[in-house]
Order: sequence, then structure tokens, then C-alpha cells
Amino acid sequence: MAVRTGAEFLRGLKDDRSIWVGNEKVTDAVSHPAFAGAAQGMAAVFDLQHQAPDDLLIPDPETGEAINVSHMIPRSPEDIKRRHRGLRRIAEHTVGVMGRTPDYMNVTYAGFAGCHDEWSVFGNEAGAARQVEYQKFLRRQDISLTHTLIHPTIDKARDEAPGQENDVILRKVADTEHGIIVRGARILATLAPFSDEIAVYPGRPLPEGADKFAVSFCIPMATPGLKFICRDSVAGGTNRFDHPLSSRFDEQDAFVVFDDVEIPRDRVFIDANAKVYNHVMTKSWNANVMQQTMVRAATKLEFAWGLATAMAEVIGDKSPNAQQLLGELWSYAELARAAVQAAEDRPIEWSNGVWTPAPEPFSALRATMPFWMPRANEIITLLGSHNLLATPTWAMMKNPDLRPYIDKYLPGAHGVDAERRIRLFRLAWDFAGTALASRVALYERFYLTSGQRNQIRAQSNAPRARAMALVERFLTEPVD
Repeated sequence: MAVRTGAEFLRGLKDDRSIWVGNEKVTDAVSHPAFAGAAQGMAAVFDLQHQAPDDLLIPDPETGEAINVSHMIPRSPEDIKRRHRGLRRIAEHTVGVMGRTPDYMNVTYAGFAGCHDEWSVFGNEAGAARQVEYQKFLRRQDISLTHTLIHPTIDKARDEAPGQENDVILRKVADTEHGIIVRGARILATLAPFSDEIAVYPGRPLPEGADKFAVSFCIPMATPGLKFICRDSVAGGTNRFDHPLSSRFDEQDAFVVFDDVEIPRDRVFIDANAKVYNHVMTKSWNANVMQQTMVRAATKLEFAWGLATAMAEVIGDKSPNAQQLLGELWSYAELARAAVQAAEDRPIEWSNGVWTPAPEPFSALRATMPFWMPRANEIITLLGSHNLLATPTWAMMKNPDLRPYIDKYLPGAHGVDAERRIRLFRLAWDFAGTALASRVALYERFYLTSGQRNQIRAQSNAPRARAMALVERFLTEPVD
């Protein structure tokens, strides 16, 4: 099957999945008001493949058919740079607001398949082989895949690791003739209404003896027993003048219930094996998938700086305070860009002939992005001030009684007309102040776990030899 168009993607969403929003079971995510805008926004991502094939498409290494570049298993340093071009093109399309476009899971499963030896341990050879086959299906059918990783929070006063008595957390409960039965819940399936399938794979490590919780698999969204409970929609309607971002980029988040769901054997990649479960995510996953996540993040910061600069210019704000805030935001964007480049310029051959970017620059970004992203929003609101609230709607702009007043009293500096100024500040408000902005800010704070936890992980994994040698010189040099 060739890479899909947006129309083909939308047709694929019309199935019997059980998705709930508010108190309503959604029968058609493509047309439902809570999802329609983002469905079209995602369709545009699929259409982008056909609009920019030189950036986004590569031949399948076995069949030669066109596949998305995010399915690439990098086999050389040049492949890392080639993948960057495609990942950046997708990130630019959504200006980084959508954190879970399909390329995220595509890169993840390409990494799993490429480093299948990391899954072929502790007796899991068959599961690893099935995962390799699944990745071929994923890339050749151009599947939109979501995932759910986190155990529901019931009582943080207790150990976060599941105890054997836990009847809430997703777990295996039985074997069947054709596979296994799983029961329980997980969060958070971002992109659930706009995905063809859902993946479960390891998150935080499990304690010894917790094998029944150690499962990994991929299944269609319409699998019987799957239920998706969505948060409130933050879509701002379909008018792109009024809601330039929230009209198309509310990727949604869902609580997932597995009500005795049967997983076919050929889709089971870890079957109640905690040793494998705890092993795989400590290996190549981080170095591989961080290229997608940090290309997106760097693109978003670049957009935020450009947006903030345009805001200051449209009202002629050249004050030292504004320039300092803009310089701060530019610094975040440039440091993120430089870290991505540093990681890609120092790739390493991991295993099985698979190459990944250097992990250290991405680890540093992973630890700082949860602090930089909310600060970017704060800078935009500080620069915008009351101007973010003085933004007539498109209906007002079309009103013949109001339009003369709008044109007269709301122009920008240096001859900028009122419509351009208003569009700019509405874009800034949708980025930093609306319900969508609040959801995205929360998402960024806990993206790939919290900044504090990532800083602890960065310190634990950081290479120490060079820094400690610099210190040791002064501790061991002669005193006299």
C-alpha cells in the first residue's frame, strides 16, 4: 500500500471504536465538533507527504515502495541527517504544537525493530521477531499509531510500582487459544481519536515478581473491550482567523480502559516477562526517539521567538525590557537548535548496524525543555499584555458597521493594517493563553516525565571523566 492521503486517513477513522467525550459516545470522530478540526489537521499531515515527497518519503528497504522517512532505521550518519529533514518538515507544519504526530511512534518502532536484539533477551526471541514484523506492517500501511504508557495515579503515598494485589493497572489475566487477555487501565493516549492502532510498551520499571504487568502489544483502536475516555475538548471552533491553532491542533488525550481485551498472539511483543520489560527501555530507545522529540521542540521554540518578535515589531516596542525578553527566548531556541545539531553531528553506531544521534545533548534538552516551554509562553504574554485581549473576531471584521472602527483604531506600527495586527495577536493568544495553550503547557511540563526527574536522570547518566579530571588536577598538584 502506498503512503496514504489525508482523505484515506480520514476514512480509516470510521470504525467501531469506543470513544467518549463529555457524556457522549462518539460515532464519527471525523465530523464530531470536538474532533473535526484536529481530524482535518491530522489529514493535512498525511497530505504533506504528497506535497513534499523529497523531504518526507524514502523507499522501503525491502519492497522499494514509498514510506514515510520517520520509519527509517538509520544505517549511517547520513541517514540521521536525512531523517532530520523529514522530521523538521512535519514539526514546521504544526509549529511543534502537536507533540504526538504519527512520526513520534514511527521513529519509536523503527528503533525497536532496528535494535530487536534488545528485545530478544530472557527468552523473548519470538516476541522480538513479531515486533519486527509489526514494524513492517506499520510503515507499509502508513498507520497512525498512538500509545499509552502510564499507570493511573490512585494513591501517591504508596509505592508507584504496582503490587500484586493491584486490580487497576493494566495486566495479563489469562491465556487463550489465540493470544492473551489483558485487563486494567493506562493513561495517557494522546491522539487517540485520530489513530488507527494503539501501542502498549514499557514505561517505568517494574518490581521483582510483577510479571503479570509486563506486557507489550499493538492492536486496532476498534478492538472489542477497548474504551477511550477523552478529556474536555479545547478545540476553538473551525474558524482559522479566530482560532489559528486550536481549530486544527487539539490532538486530544484519553484515559484507556482494557475491559478483558484479547490480544492476538502475533501482536504480543512481551508476554508477562518483567526482565525483558525492564531491560528494553534502558537501551537505544532514548537516543533514537529523542531526535523526533527535540526536532519538534526546537522548531516550536523557533516559532515562539518569531511570533514574539513579530508582536513587538507590530506595536513598535523597542524598549530594553522587550529586547531582553526577546533575547532570552532566542537563546532558548538557538540552544535547542545547537543541541540537536550536536547530537546529529556525533552519531554513534549502536548495535545491529543501527545508528543513533549522540544521547548526551538530547538528555540535556530533555531536562530543560519542561522549564523553557512554559517560560516561552510567559514571555509572549508579557510582551503581548492587553493587546492579546484586543482582538476582534472574524465575524466582527466582516461586519460593515464595525469594520471602519476596527481599521481606524486597531492598526499596527509602521503602516501595518488592523487585520494583520489582529491576526498576529490572535495567533499569540491561541499559542500562549487559550485552553489549548494551557493543555499544551501542561503537556510540555511533563513531556517524557517531569523536568526534575529528567535532571536527576541526566546527572546519573552524564559522562564524568573529563569534568572530574579538571577538578582532580587541583586536588593532586604539589602544594609547594
